[in-house]
Amino acid sequence: MHDDRTLVEARLRRVLDERVRPAVYPESVPLRVEVWHAPGEPVPVAEGLAAEPGPIEVGARWGAPWGTSWFRVTGTVPEAWAGRTVEALLDLGFDENMPGFQCEGLVYRPDGTPVKGLNPRNQWVRIGAPVAGGEEVRLHIEAASNPVVLDYHPFRPTPLGDKDTAGSEPQYTLTRMDLAVFDETVWQLVLDLEVLGELMAELPVDSARRHDILRAVERALDAVDLQDVNGTADRARARLTGVLSAPAVPSAHRISAVGHAHIDSAWLWPLRETVRKVARTTSNMTALIEDEPEFVFAMSQAQQWAWVKEHRPEVWARVKKAVAEGRFVPAGGMWVESDTNMPGSEAMARQFVHGKRFFLDEFGIENEEAWLPDTFGFAAGLPQIIRAAGSKWLLTQKISWSQTNRFPHHTFHWEGIDGTRIFTHFPPVDTYNCSMKGSELAHAARNFRDKGRARHSLAPTGWGDGGGGTTREMVARAARLRDLEGSPTVVWEAPRAFFEKAEAEYPEPPVWVGELYLELHRATLTSQAKTKQGNRRSEHLLREAELWAATAAVRTGFRYPYEELDRIWKTVLLHQFHDILPGSSIAWVHREARATYERIAAELDGITGAAQRALAGEGGTELLFNAAPHAGQGVPAGGAAPPSVTGRTRLTPREDGGFTLDNGLLRITVDARGLVVSAYDPAADRETVAPGRAANLLQLHPDFPNMWDAWDVDSFYRNTVTDLTDAESVTAGEDGASVRVVRAFGSSRVTQLLTLPPGERRLLLDTEVDWHETEKFLKLAFPLDLHAERYASETQFGHVFRPTHTNTSWESAKFEACNHRFVHLEEPGWGVAIVNDSTYGHDVTRTVRADGDRGTTTTVRVSLLRAPRFPDPETDQGVHRFRHALLPGASIADAVREGWRVNLPERRLTGAREVAPLVTVDNDAVVVTAVKLADDGSGDVVVRFHEAHGGRARATLTAGFAVAEVMATDLLERPWDEGRPPVPDGDRVTVRLRPFELVTLRLRRA
Repeated sequence: MHDDRTLVEARLRRVLDERVRPAVYPESVPLRVEVWHAPGEPVPVAEGLAAEPGPIEVGARWGAPWGTSWFRVTGTVPEAWAGRTVEALLDLGFDENMPGFQCEGLVYRPDGTPVKGLNPRNQWVRIGAPVAGGEEVRLHIEAASNPVVLDYHPFRPTPLGDKDTAGSEPQYTLTRMDLAVFDETVWQLVLDLEVLGELMAELPVDSARRHDILRAVERALDAVDLQDVNGTADRARARLTGVLSAPAVPSAHRISAVGHAHIDSAWLWPLRETVRKVARTTSNMTALIEDEPEFVFAMSQAQQWAWVKEHRPEVWARVKKAVAEGRFVPAGGMWVESDTNMPGSEAMARQFVHGKRFFLDEFGIENEEAWLPDTFGFAAGLPQIIRAAGSKWLLTQKISWSQTNRFPHHTFHWEGIDGTRIFTHFPPVDTYNCSMKGSELAHAARNFRDKGRARHSLAPTGWGDGGGGTTREMVARAARLRDLEGSPTVVWEAPRAFFEKAEAEYPEPPVWVGELYLELHRATLTSQAKTKQGNRRSEHLLREAELWAATAAVRTGFRYPYEELDRIWKTVLLHQFHDILPGSSIAWVHREARATYERIAAELDGITGAAQRALAGEGGTELLFNAAPHAGQGVPAGGAAPPSVTGRTRLTPREDGGFTLDNGLLRITVDARGLVVSAYDPAADRETVAPGRAANLLQLHPDFPNMWDAWDVDSFYRNTVTDLTDAESVTAGEDGASVRVVRAFGSSRVTQLLTLPPGERRLLLDTEVDWHETEKFLKLAFPLDLHAERYASETQFGHVFRPTHTNTSWESAKFEACNHRFVHLEEPGWGVAIVNDSTYGHDVTRTVRADGDRGTTTTVRVSLLRAPRFPDPETDQGVHRFRHALLPGASIADAVREGWRVNLPERRLTGAREVAPLVTVDNDAVVVTAVKLADDGSGDVVVRFHEAHGGRARATLTAGFAVAEVMATDLLERPWDEGRPPVPDGDRVTVRLRPFELVTLRLRRA
């Protein structure tokens, strides 16, 4: 038989494109269109509906960047269409090649009832099926003219990312506003041919099934009269029945499809626009649920649910109904799909507390999965947090984006730093926007790395970010693929159903230990420094506010600010979303974030100040309030008179123009360039700085990645570096214990203050950068005379070890990594820590000693600032302030303590009395991360703590109040039986902890 395969396949493509698809809507009439452009920000629905519109024609330009236009479309269904299905086709000027990221609309009836969203691949609104003919049609469209920021020439700087710079040029052309007859038979034929054509293309050329499909498609095309597609579509469909009814083979891969619309809570649009994106998508999905009885849709991010409830009550009612039917499924149990590298321990816990509690309060639903398809890597402390929140599964897709190494599993146990294991799934379809194409499903089956041991995978299906979610075409495709020879099988089901099946069939999956590092988007640890500083500061201010408010409530009856703290926590958690905290959003988002963090700081300072005043009373005694979990300056975690300073720091000029700082515990030598050329530890007789090198060295790199400017730093940036060694001035500080260094480079300026406080084993480095560079990367280097095979970086509830070498491609790919408050390196018996108040990105490398001696040294470089031009062309321009500290001779315990200290400086005020701590712990290895009143308003005191040094620990917690009962709880403060029960003895509780173990105790007051 001659091979005419390519001829038939080409025929199929052309007939579909030029004859069959156009015949889906064989007749149409234009609608009358009017428009009202809202001035400024979006208006309430009632105002938009009541506004008086003016005329506009199809073909007209409309929509200033970030504007809102209310279209009113009216018309009459022709009498001749009686008995037929009629839809309105409303094309606002969509580009179907971009499922999201452009203009969108939400259709309303005149009474304000939402109908559905309008999106690039979802432009129809059903008028009637069938119609009687003669019906009057009137629809209103709230249309958002969101500009296209990520265009066909991506990553080019654009002013469109902020309404203050975007201008007023109309962005879109009104393309179509019609009533049209919808021929469902032709539409079904389109789906038949598309599914078979795509399946055929994925089968082996020599397979019998491929040729069976080819001949069936050929017969169907023969049956279509190209001059009367609508009249012959039934006949063509009949010739495909056989190949569409052939069942899948028993060994076929099994795909659980779940309706999905990954909506970034902010990214290339501001937060206020996400509120509307969610309303449009949920309107679409509730409408699709009503039309498709087997369809199931899952939505994560409790914040987005809360937005619908608050801003779109008419949509919320439909959502609640679909949830009650089990068809619209809350997923993930987090407040937002947050970054998981940078949020602190307590913040990461609260993501689950507030997310899960919202779904429990609103629907009585307990989420058992963490749903993070797009997050840029996963910290090794996360498994324990997931488990402590009462969850047990994790889904993500993002690791498939790694550039260097292919992850070896799709379904596996992920083990965290404390030993907790979480059943984890990476969908092998390699997208969270699956559209049920044959190529996607075939890829999932081929790509699945656990074949032979497991057979199930999940496919999140639908367009996100303004694409409107799952479409009726995707549902129709899934129906054909339910049980089809040559294809994986497909069934719609909720995430829980998938995980239960996957876990049951794979009871002993492989184990991955440690962080899930994404080999991409490493620069998100540095971009938008002020957003990161605002996050770090807010986390610690929240700790203070909760601690002092709880202490004052117990001791004085102070009103505990439940509502205020709840609202502030949710705001901070929202800004940890994986495109806000990482610095990868448009300028508008980060401008608003900076203002939000300032408001939060002022409010939290007010709460803390009021609580401390209630505790201290009015008086003239100077008091020092320490909120850190360790004693600071001799003051425990309470309020007491400040101790007298012991010792002094001697500042001695050097002949070369530099200075020596010596406080008896450390001797620091600063040369005439303002560089630290020696940090000597006399007790250990050890030099900290690598021979021939200098610390406090600012280094500047070119920084122009191949893609994703704000997200990526590519390894080749290291090929070129400029050491910033020229100093304008190196002078003695006014306090007699510091050296002031001023530098200028490019268009920027740096002022540093290097301080050696009396009686302390730390060198403080306060750096102010007036930054005006473009596409540059600024690092602060510390070459250390340490031979270290690995180093520790703080993460949630502990620290993670990373190698300093690059033996394999896995280690080499980690050339930029995340730390929280410290990194620590050591040889047996002596180590060095570098702590910070707001930076996350860093790199650690090894080099051969420069003095000719054998052995290696280790260099830690802190990432300070970048200057990418997309999506914010003014990223990080302006003044920034950072604080770091170098700790020679530091143990891991010192690193933990000083990391807290630099982030939680003591507060001073005058009062009448000292304040004893509300709780104390007698072992510094056990770190208290939260002291608060229980969220249920009972007045119980909740204490959360963990083992922080990486070893076993026994500790006694003592309450500064009478205790009636002690209970171990989960993160949501519910009784929890997974941990060892506490052993109370009056107001004391003894606990034994494994390395990095997290414990939450609830203390009922007597």
